[in-house]
Amino acid sequence: MSGTWLRTGQVAEAAGVNAQTLRYYHRRGLLEEPRRSNGGHRLYPEETVTRLRMIKAAQRLGFTLEEVADLVEATARPRLRARTSAKLAEVERKIADLRAVRETLIQAVDAGCDDLMTCTTSPRCPLPF
Repeated sequence: MSGTWLRTGQVAEAAGVNAQTLRYYHRRGLLEEPRRSNGGHRLYPEETVTRLRMIKAAQRLGFTLEEVADLVEATARPRLRARTSAKLAEVERKIADLRAVRETLIQAVDAGCDDLMTCTTSPRCPLPF
């Protein structure tokens, strides 16, 4: 661990989050307990910036904070590949579901469904009722 310690605002700015997010992640157990300065300010090791960036990147990939916590824990054990493979399978299922929804909506537009009640009585209605 480096000898550089950063205050909350410095860490938040460097990681591209706000101070409330940093504190929230700390409460969720995603960040280690910061040390305190003589004045009571929270002091984080500079590695916290990297961890925050990793958390945000995982969230952008669709991981929930609970899953992120598991991923953070998995970095110390060989479970990362299994976790990311499971998330990939979940994303693939969602994409398939969205493609099916898209196709149904295209069919509804093509069928001219302007009125839900009228459409449901039409044999051309593609909407699943």
